Amino acid sequence: MSSNDNTTIVLKDIQSALKSAENEASNKSACFVVVGGELNGTIYDLGNGVVNVGRNPDNHIALDFDGISRRHFQIDLTEADKTTIVDLGSSNGTFVNNKKVTTLTQLQKGDSVKIGTVTLKFIPKGDPERLTYDKLHLQANTDGLTGCYNKMYFNRALDTEVKKSKITGKPLTLIIFDLDHFKKLNDNFGHDAGDYVLKEMGTLLRKNGIREGDIFARYGGEEFVVLLPGTNLKQGFEIAERLRKMVEIHPFTYDKKRLPVSASIGIADYREGITTGVDLFKRADSAVYKSKENGRNQVNFYKE
Repeated sequence: MSSNDNTTIVLKDIQSALKSAENEASNKSACFVVVGGELNGTIYDLGNGVVNVGRNPDNHIALDFDGISRRHFQIDLTEADKTTIVDLGSSNGTFVNNKKVTTLTQLQKGDSVKIGTVTLKFIPKGDPERLTYDKLHLQANTDGLTGCYNKMYFNRALDTEVKKSKITGKPLTLIIFDLDHFKKLNDNFGHDAGDYVLKEMGTLLRKNGIREGDIFARYGGEEFVVLLPGTNLKQGFEIAERLRKMVEIHPFTYDKKRLPVSASIGIADYREGITTGVDLFKRADSAVYKSKENGRNQVNFYKE
């Protein structure tokens, strides 16, 4: 085969890859990507309507940082191929490419929107560059072994959802479950078997037990968490019990051996006395210990 033939094949491969990326990107909505700071790389989908951005948790994009007003700016994507931004009378202003927004302004690809200490990069609908940020976002926010969200992502989501419930009064329930005797399982069957159980657990619950809108994460070690927005304590208990049974009856088989796997589960809901995500987490965690003390492989909810 001549060098020209090789070149032709490489070009065709590149063209095929580019076409594939364009097709995948065509289904992606416009978005903001946070540039710098503690939220660096975070992606906010903008959808196709009107999007409010500000400090209040009931905004479409809630950014609770210094210099950001309760209602800071608004994005309008209702017109095809056109995205506009307008300041909502914020105290410190909205800046596009370092120029203060004083009238309705149209956004272009790569425009930088700064409010307070937060900088957002605009990516239009269907732009292939979005795929790169999706990949980076996934790597930064998911647990490598299980494919679930990681602890860092979950903690941010927990704080945000607690603030939303505090303002809106909507229910919020947290489930924490800890695999029973996991150290013993590692000692008896090996750490590879333990890793298999964690990975299988993540896949099992993500595909069969987690609803759209729920936030499922591996919190650390053998501990998993599920955050249930819009779900009261009674509903949360029913979901937790279903998850417990699912784990109990699932055939965790490694190296032709059935492994003993069960989970002790604790749940708590947002209510008076809770001001932060940590408060809600502590309540659910105390309910986990109650399940362990009462014999494990059961669900208990937090009681005052």
